[in-house]
Amino acid sequence: MGQNEKYVIENTLVLNVFSGYEKSAREKLLLLRKLILETAAENNLQDQLEETLKWQEPSYISKKGSTIRIAPYKKNKAKVVMFFNCKTVLIETIKELYQDLFEYEGNRALVFTIADSVPTKELKHCIELALTYHQIKKRPLLGC
Repeated sequence: MGQNEKYVIENTLVLNVFSGYEKSAREKLLLLRKLILETAAENNLQDQLEETLKWQEPSYISKKGSTIRIAPYKKNKAKVVMFFNCKTVLIETIKELYQDLFEYEGNRALVFTIADSVPTKELKHCIELALTYHQIKKRPLLGC
């Protein structure tokens, strides 16, 4: 899939799922994956991050945080989605911080149009909140 060595998908089950996505969705999802991996590395969590499948979708689990899943958006083929655990206050906090910058699905996901750019800095902050959620969950606004 033309990946940078640093971002090679080692889990063959995950690789197979990515390979099965339509090209435009796959490219956007690989970008989201890269942002998750970069954010983990920037926060010294790369050794604790596990890439696996949950509900047959690529998932990223940190011992200090909450699971992040990415997938094509079933309601619209022109979009992809980043899921967060709906039993957390992650989306509620992200809405408070970033308001209309993102498209939301309830209290569980950020939705991205495949053709549009991603607000990288802000999304990486959201990813950081998820990857460190268990450390910050008792802080008002997750410490933001």
